[in-house]
Amino acid sequence: MTSSPFSRPGAIDLSGLRRPAASVTSPAGPANAGAYVIDINEQTFQRDALEASMDHVVVVSLWSPRAPASRTLNDTLSQIAAELAGQVLLALIDVDANPQIAAAIGAQGVPFVLGLLRGQPVPLFQGTVDEADARGYLDELLKVAAANGITGRVAPRSTAEPPVETDTTDDPRFAAADEALATGDLDTAVATYQRLVDADPADTEAAERLAGVKLMRRTRDADSARARADASERPGDVAAQLLAADFDLLEDRIDEAFERLLAAVAQTTGEERDEVRRHLLELFAVVGADDERVATARRRLASALF
Repeated sequence: MTSSPFSRPGAIDLSGLRRPAASVTSPAGPANAGAYVIDINEQTFQRDALEASMDHVVVVSLWSPRAPASRTLNDTLSQIAAELAGQVLLALIDVDANPQIAAAIGAQGVPFVLGLLRGQPVPLFQGTVDEADARGYLDELLKVAAANGITGRVAPRSTAEPPVETDTTDDPRFAAADEALATGDLDTAVATYQRLVDADPADTEAAERLAGVKLMRRTRDADSARARADASERPGDVAAQLLAADFDLLEDRIDEAFERLLAAVAQTTGEERDEVRRHLLELFAVVGADDERVATARRRLASALF
């Protein structure tokens, strides 16, 4: 077995993902749909994973369409979930489409699998495992669930409707960066996306991907509570404010992230102010230009600078 050992609940802080759920269509996942399998994203994580785990066991599998091994593992987990007939719900998360979840969980690569029991994470394993080992991990998870009184069963989902056809053609521009991201090599992913942006500054998709991966890299080895404490204790420390703003964003405190950095812009000059400005623009890219909060913060930034 090449994965990390089964661990107790609470080793990962998922508090930042407790956001109101929106009614959206989940992105198309690997070809392993089943009665006890669901695709989830940043908008549906609260409802379909955290809240669902109050009643029954949820197994979360982070995967990437660029990592064939993660797709194969999802097929194996889907088969096991079907055989368990409602004892677990398998929730699939495409990390390429949902980088904030991957960053909050602290996934260094895919596949990455954890359980959820009453909203608490139970790390299972990272990397590929064979079917026997996967069954062993889920069996242990079910024992922990039973010991904590979590014995609910998942209502089977309808599989009568055919899956929606989507264009899954890979964009060759991003192949190298996506491959690096899928294996957890964030430095290479950042460097590759940066080259694309340098070659074509108008490539907004590349810029958004670059901003998301840089956010993942900055927060990967940092601690949210420590970052917030540092920012509170040292209000004039630009680096501390930038990192705290990163965690604000990851925890869906978008207004707070923007407010923190706009305040820093007002309090700094010269190179420090420019550093804050660039960081704020990167967070704008992560959130998306079509978000009204970004438009409002952009206007305030322009007023502060000019």
